[in-house]
Amino acid sequence: MNVRTVCLSILYEGEATGYEIRRLTVEGECSYFVEASFGSIYPALAKMETEGLVTSRIEPQDGKPAKKIYAITEAGRRAFVASLHEPLGEEVFRSPFLLFARYAHLLPASLVESRLQEQLDSIREKRRHLEEIRDKGDLTPGDAWVLRHGLTCMQVVEQEMTAHMHELIAQARPEPQAADAAE
Repeated sequence: MNVRTVCLSILYEGEATGYEIRRLTVEGECSYFVEASFGSIYPALAKMETEGLVTSRIEPQDGKPAKKIYAITEAGRRAFVASLHEPLGEEVFRSPFLLFARYAHLLPASLVESRLQEQLDSIREKRRHLEEIRDKGDLTPGDAWVLRHGLTCMQVVEQEMTAHMHELIAQARPEPQAADAAE
């Protein structure tokens, strides 16, 4: 899925600024689909405006610079639906935590244990956030399906980490003071 499609998906739901689109792809509901940078969002919006897929208007703000608000056109709605017919491409999953875990054997056990706990806390917080959204209701059937899928993935990761974190900690180096005491 490309930046153009994610911008259209957000505008399909309602008007938004480039900043709001970026926020939704980084920390909002669209962050599970694709992350888009300002450097890709604004050129995509400009091109779509030229193509007649979106329109924009300038809205003044008191004490702040004016903001540019984008709205999808009927042609944009058709283009968005057409883009959903295209091949999806490969899933992209990147995890700085997994890079850390791969080299746990080079690190002190206390650091490995601490990072595992941080990761578990983060997963649990994200899961709680999704559960709050689910519990509020007012979801389309598609939103409910996607939310349930995300919650299931997070629950499986949490269970896996909880059940096997001791293995990663065991691979880590002993604490320096423990090594000194053994000599």
